[in-house]
Amino acid sequence: MSVVADTSTPGTAGGAGRPLLSLRGIAKHFGAVRALNGVDLDVPAGQVTALVGDNGAGKSTLIKTVSGIWAPSDGVISWEGRAVEVHTPREADALGIATVYQDLALCDNLDIVQNMFLGHERLGRRLLDEATMEKKAKQTLADLSVTTVQSVRQPVGSLSGGQRQSVAVARAVMRDAKLVIMDEPTAALGVSQTAQVLDLIHRLGERGIAVLVVSHNLTDVFEVADRIAVLYLGRLVSSGPAAEYDTQRTVELITTGTASAAPAAGSGNHTAESKG
Repeated sequence: MSVVADTSTPGTAGGAGRPLLSLRGIAKHFGAVRALNGVDLDVPAGQVTALVGDNGAGKSTLIKTVSGIWAPSDGVISWEGRAVEVHTPREADALGIATVYQDLALCDNLDIVQNMFLGHERLGRRLLDEATMEKKAKQTLADLSVTTVQSVRQPVGSLSGGQRQSVAVARAVMRDAKLVIMDEPTAALGVSQTAQVLDLIHRLGERGIAVLVVSHNLTDVFEVADRIAVLYLGRLVSSGPAAEYDTQRTVELITTGTASAAPAAGSGNHTAESKG
């Protein structure tokens, strides 16, 4: 990881009013294929930003670029006001960027404590400090109000989908993540498990942690999002506060890259400016 330059705005001491993550002109090319084309996006601290778009819009490419899996072909990534180059997931993790993918990267044969500390085990006198790790795992889950787990010594393979998401997110929080990226966190979950995950996302925002949620489920998006960003064929065609969107307009942006009309009067939403 390398810091390129300090791009903070004068007069914003301590980062007040400055986005946690800022992307400017981000492009990613795979040969002749332009997966991303000039994406500008701000992700504020303590808010939930929903990234939506159809299949092939560039959502996965964008989060993999932010999380250090792929380097951008062009553009600047700024973190807390400073331009940075993130070459690996480990470097993203060191900044405070944690990504929870759909597969969750959990080991079913290990228990919750072992999963949460995997690769970051704590030692005492050259032995695993099981007591400290167990205490920390319990405290982190409690802080996130995760109450459905009976024991932190349960094998992860015995957990429900919602509980597994909770463990993956708790692992990120325990490592002091400032931004948690969640890729389709409610996919294939039942109603009660989906509600559990959405509550967890709310709590992350309440703790001052930024969340970037990738989702096809607009019901879930409008349930949790403070901001919405729409990708269409590799371009960010619209972004803004969630209150400025409704389902019809968002679907139009996702499917065509433009929106023909503002939300209907009385819907409680306002027009979002489209860049497309």
